[in-house]
Parts: sequence; structure tokens; C-alpha cells
Amino acid sequence: MQKWSIQSHTPVSVGFLLFERFSNMCLANCVEPMRAANTLGDRQVYDWAFVGLNQGVVTSSSQLSVLTDYAIADAPQFDYLFVIASYDYDAHDTPATRRALAKVAKSCKVMIGLDTGAWLMASAGLLEHKRATVHWDILDSFSERFLNVEPLRERVVRDDNRMTCVGATSAYDLTRELICDHIGHGIALDVDALFMRRDDLRPRHIGSGPSGPVQRAIDLMHRNIETPMMLDQISRQVACPPKTLSRRFQSALGATPGQVYRHIRLSAARHLVESSSLQITEIAVRTGYESPAALTRAFKKRFGHAPRGSSLVIPR
Repeated sequence: MQKWSIQSHTPVSVGFLLFERFSNMCLANCVEPMRAANTLGDRQVYDWAFVGLNQGVVTSSSQLSVLTDYAIADAPQFDYLFVIASYDYDAHDTPATRRALAKVAKSCKVMIGLDTGAWLMASAGLLEHKRATVHWDILDSFSERFLNVEPLRERVVRDDNRMTCVGATSAYDLTRELICDHIGHGIALDVDALFMRRDDLRPRHIGSGPSGPVQRAIDLMHRNIETPMMLDQISRQVACPPKTLSRRFQSALGATPGQVYRHIRLSAARHLVESSSLQITEIAVRTGYESPAALTRAFKKRFGHAPRGSSLVIPR
């Protein structure tokens, strides 16, 4: 059963092991969704640090310099360690790299290979008898070199305590899956809305998450915030009976269509409160609430406080 909301008070520790000529996009598509999850979840869901084989500056493929927090030998234990190699992976595939990865794999809970990071993990013996993927440009070479790894032409592969993905855009898919695991599908939908255009709210999820009629229903909800639709209207438009659609929502997201719709509308209200000078009356109208008082009650129930900047006094 999927979880709509997960409460946890212990931050997830994440390390990003960067190699020279790493991809900025791979890194950003992991760090930025995590940062957004912290912001939108109103708590520190993730703590992260940047790591190198040695402490110092690591330069990306586009000449962005990152000062690492630790050398890999001195790094603390991480819940998740992301290996980001990207270009020049073959030059990085050295005995020193293999020893460092094999050692750190004993302390981190999950190791993740982004782009060509899976190649370095496999070379260190960390993907033996596991399913994995790698950037598709080198998938054939990968399968020929590492005979004890099951290569898959998929965007993201999860096998026990190893995860791999093919590149920058799939790094977002992978990180989104982690957000679902750690804080729930509700905040994951908010992260989607933050980083994607409304017409593109069809992320290519892995393992869990909305798809088919559920995703189409969510698209309709996003497009009809000011004038909310009834469940039977949504059901007709996505060609799925109301009871079946509700079951699919529960299975995919751990929430009813009504819960998801309220969440989307309140997230929109929060965005307007924080990023505009609109009065609470106008925000209520734009998010489909019958009155400022109704919005404020719902807002306070979800976020724990009334809309900031509101001069509304709710009648007792």
C-alpha cells in the first residue's frame, strides 16, 4: 500500500560522490527535488554533503566547480550514496576508485549509480548478480564487460540496496521515488508541480506513483482548481467508474481522489500566499473555496497556521 503522507523526524543523510566531468544535470535533478521536499514538507527531510575521492574542488563537464565537504575516506556514514561519474568514467575506473567504492559500500545503506556511475559500481563488484542499468550509449559494452550483472534497458532500476539510472532526466524520476518513500506521495506531487509545466505533469515514474486514469485525473485537478470538478465528472472524462477510480487512487497514492484534490488546491493557495500580494478573498476564489473563512480553516488544518499576511478573523 502506498503512503500519501509519512511523518519522520530524522533527516535522511545523502552523499554525492562526484568525479571530474560529472554532469550538472544529474546532480541538480537530485539535489533540487530534495531541497524542494524539505521546503514543501516544512521539515528537514534530507541532509546532504558533497564528496570526492579527495577533498577539494571537483569540476563538472560544463566547468562548474564544486568544493567537496569530505574525501571519501573521511566521509560520515550515509543512508544513500550517489555515485556521479558521467564523462571520463573509463579514466576513473582505477584500482583506487574500486577500493574506495568497495569500502564505502559497507557503511552506506543504499548506493546509487547515476549515468555511468553504475559502471564504476559494477567494476568494484557492487552489482554482482543484481539488475542494473547505465547510460544507454554504453549499455552494450556494460553487458559485455560485467557478465554477472543483469543489464536492463530501463530508465531506473532498483534491486535491494542498489539503484541505478540512465542519466539526468531519469535522476529526477529516481529522486522522486525516494521522496515518495520518505515523505509520501502528497509532497512528491507538489515537487512535480514545482519543477514541471502544468501540461507536463506526467512524470515517468518508476515502481509506484500515478499512471493511466489516476494521472489523467490529477491532470484534470490541476487544470480545474478555481472551479473544482465533482468525482463523477472526473470519472467520465478519464473513462473510469468512480468506485474503480477511487480504488486506483488508494492503490497508487494511498489517498482518495478528494484528499488529492484538496491537497492540490491547498498547495496552490500556499503558493499564492507566499509569492503574491493577493488578498485572502481573491486566493479563496482562485483555489475554489466558498469563502475566505473556509480556505483559512482548511489551510490551518494542513499547514498548522493561518495564511500569513491574512487579516481575516475567523468567526468563533
